[in-house]
Amino acid sequence: MLDDIWVDDAVAALRPDFTVLAMTALGLRNGPTDDRSRAWLAEAAEAARPVQDAKIDAWKDAYRAFGAKPQRTRPSVDALTRRLPLPEINLVVDAYNSVSVRHALPIGGEDLDRYSGPARLVRATGDEASEEALGQPEPGEVIWRDDVGVTCRRWNWRQVVRTRLTEETTNAIFLLERLEPMTLEELKEAGEELADLLTRLTPEVRITTRLVSSGK
Repeated sequence: MLDDIWVDDAVAALRPDFTVLAMTALGLRNGPTDDRSRAWLAEAAEAARPVQDAKIDAWKDAYRAFGAKPQRTRPSVDALTRRLPLPEINLVVDAYNSVSVRHALPIGGEDLDRYSGPARLVRATGDEASEEALGQPEPGEVIWRDDVGVTCRRWNWRQVVRTRLTEETTNAIFLLERLEPMTLEELKEAGEELADLLTRLTPEVRITTRLVSSGK
């Protein structure tokens, strides 16, 4: 999967500064929120950046560029930062949510075994298969998708249920999505932090990462 992830040229034209750090974590042991992940969430909430942070503003601008209204469908990190204290979901989701808030960085986490074909970031045609609760993407909307259909609408607004991380997930993919003014150095640092938390949860986890830029 990791080698086959790609970002369409149409997204590159929209935001040439976009880079995603893709990470696979194989052999995870997930489970319900515990004192460890609860502490990660609390520490992240305490250090949370204000909702008007320049990194979050960059994502609002990106949403406007393809016609979305970020006050109605907020970028994931903007919505998460407004939900303090942070919600407790499960160990792995708590881990990546804490990193997301700490760095004002959208992160998607999904069950790798529920993918069909590689993840790719494209502009929608409007006829992609999508879960009813998520609604149909609009033409030109930026979406993550696989061979089956939409996996996340409006770039990082909302993920489908099909690939959701559950307590039974053992193999996961994470998409850490960067726009300027975040530097590539901070993106890599966030990836290292997430890898460290996942390793604390599962010392034998096998983690691989790849940077994917627009148009590649």
